Amino acid sequence: MKKLLLFFVALIVYHSFSSAQNKQSQMPIYKNAKASIENRVKDLLSRMTIQEKAGQLNQLAGLIATGPAANDPGEKAKMTELREGKVGSFLNVIGAKETKAVQKIAVEESRLGIPVLFGFDVIHGFKTIFPIPLAEACSWDLHQAETNAAIAAKEAAAAGIHWTFAPMCDITNDPRWGRIMEGVGEDPYYGGLLSAARVKGFQGNLNDAEHILACVKHYAVYGAVEAGREYNEVDVSRVMLWNKYLPTYKAAVEAGAATVMNSFNVFEGVPTSANKYLVTDILKKKWGFKGFLVSDWNSFGEMITHGYATDKKDVAMKAINAGSMMDMQTEAMVKYIPELVKEGKVSMQTVDDAVGKILYYKFKLGLFDDPYKFCNEEREAKVTFTKANREEALKAAHSSIVLLKNANNTLPVSNNTKIALVGYYANSPEDLFDFWVGKGTSNDAVTLYDGFKNKFGNSLIAYTKGYNADGSTNDNLINEAVNATANADVVFVNVGLTGKLAGEDRSVANPVIADGEVQLLKALQKTGKPIVALVTAGRPLVLTQINNLVSSIVYCWILGTETGNAVADVVTGLYNPSGKTVVSFPYAVGQIPVYYNHFNTGRPTATDDAGNWFSRYRDIPNDPLYPFGFGLSYTTYQYSNLTLSSSSIKKTDKLQVNVTVANTGKVDGEEVVQLYIRDIAASIIRPVKELKAFKKIALKAGESKELNFILTGKDLSFYDADGNSKLEAGNFKIFVGGNSKDVLEKDFNVQ
Repeated sequence: MKKLLLFFVALIVYHSFSSAQNKQSQMPIYKNAKASIENRVKDLLSRMTIQEKAGQLNQLAGLIATGPAANDPGEKAKMTELREGKVGSFLNVIGAKETKAVQKIAVEESRLGIPVLFGFDVIHGFKTIFPIPLAEACSWDLHQAETNAAIAAKEAAAAGIHWTFAPMCDITNDPRWGRIMEGVGEDPYYGGLLSAARVKGFQGNLNDAEHILACVKHYAVYGAVEAGREYNEVDVSRVMLWNKYLPTYKAAVEAGAATVMNSFNVFEGVPTSANKYLVTDILKKKWGFKGFLVSDWNSFGEMITHGYATDKKDVAMKAINAGSMMDMQTEAMVKYIPELVKEGKVSMQTVDDAVGKILYYKFKLGLFDDPYKFCNEEREAKVTFTKANREEALKAAHSSIVLLKNANNTLPVSNNTKIALVGYYANSPEDLFDFWVGKGTSNDAVTLYDGFKNKFGNSLIAYTKGYNADGSTNDNLINEAVNATANADVVFVNVGLTGKLAGEDRSVANPVIADGEVQLLKALQKTGKPIVALVTAGRPLVLTQINNLVSSIVYCWILGTETGNAVADVVTGLYNPSGKTVVSFPYAVGQIPVYYNHFNTGRPTATDDAGNWFSRYRDIPNDPLYPFGFGLSYTTYQYSNLTLSSSSIKKTDKLQVNVTVANTGKVDGEEVVQLYIRDIAASIIRPVKELKAFKKIALKAGESKELNFILTGKDLSFYDADGNSKLEAGNFKIFVGGNSKDVLEKDFNVQ
């Protein structure tokens, strides 16, 4: 009897195992979580119709699947397309509940159940808003930048987002351009390190539900738009392309960025969306990029406006044959790829390559195995806008602030100082934030007025607005401001530009302090009280008009959620400012573009040269008001003992550079030690200075440290017009200092 029982048990186990094997053998490979991603992609491609493949290349804006708005005919049409497999991605569908409802249609009601990607512009925070990227760059803190991106990704991922259209890696020298706030500044070396850090922060290893796909944008050269005007023409040489503009994108790609976005502009007469040289020759072949490309909003369609394509069918053909892939909002791919393949104008291999890369990342994110892993309402509530996130935003804001002037050590002040706070923007939440704030709301942020009240208390503050929202003023406003300073020891005046003028489509011809604000400062100066200008803006402004009207200038940029608390901490010395500029501040608008890593002219002029026939202005200096890498502290630093390991090296050698930095003041601080080089003579001219290394160090009062930097042949190389790296023998200079202008220098040569 016992043997018979064992027999039946064995028989049941056998049939169960056999049944499981049969089910597994019948399961499509693409649904088998144990199969490799490559095999799953291959299997799924073999099952897809050409129309379904074209659908994966189609990204649409928004879909409302819940609530009364879901009955709108336009929303119903999108749902129909989704069920038919004609949508691969949505942007601006946000929130765990809504993304889950949309994903449910894709995976449960379409033929193959292919999940969609949800993309959103998470630029400097999702709900907890960090400093704008340009301000964050001024921290020179790569770890902080990576942390900021990771927190933004975690919040966004909990709201169902898989993909951010960041980081922006465009190098620019033009503060007129509204999107300068979104980038890395004017230096390709530092910009590359920063871009890579942001990619790593957003993406992690893409093996959890707390990181999202990064997108390198805008590829390429978008920061060079003429006159700083959005969507404008770009015209640069290949030498400039390789040496100035491409390094940041390359660094982000090498950091593992999953996606790249085409820019709006043309390069060498061809829109970037259809530019084989940029997309295929450089990005894919030379750099080995394995991810997928997405257009910017309707940038495929704009080929028609540029005069490069005749219609949307022509657009689709030229874009995909150049190597571009997903189409944001134009709907050219989904409509015309099947027809183009049938006509032999686009190969099936080209389509499969594009679709396969998109599918790869859907598998990589785990969406085929758990389509709703990013749609968790409980996690969304738990991880969004937390105390810990806000504390990190405060740290980021601290280190982003740049002290540009501090005559007579006006700052810091004690928190029992009697102060007056003047400025409309200081108490206006709606002017606090820029265009790119995700789901953040300015009412959740701390204004300067609120932050100062937290620090100084109501009894120590006299507040008046001083000017109107547009920067204009009148006698009544000025008189109120002057009267408010009567009992004040120090007057803080918030001037600058509203955050509404920072971001896409927010170019300005005159990035200056408004006349009304200057008029206000002149009146306040007559009181004889020390005046501290708190400048808020999403770009460097021309500060020449106010430079001599105030004792101190604190450049606050746009700092996000913790703005007021961060600025109050800095002006009271709780945090000693350590930020350094990453763009040069123009002396005048007519100087733009002005940047540190320029080329020498054949007739350079010294600032004290009174002769004729030199490259200079007759009415203003050549130099910017504040140079690249500049920023003061509440202490002072002294540089000495710059030495090199050798005055002559071979191309294969390494050069060690040593320098001593001392904190010669009375308080602890942090200093960004910067190393620059100059290649004196080469086969193509080189800039007068190029940043090649930096270290941010903490020094206690009276402490000194000897730092060493190691330079290799790679650091001394440049690119020719074909993108080949070259290291040539010749003479070089080394510069080390606290900014790009005030430096020690040494000579060496490469044999």
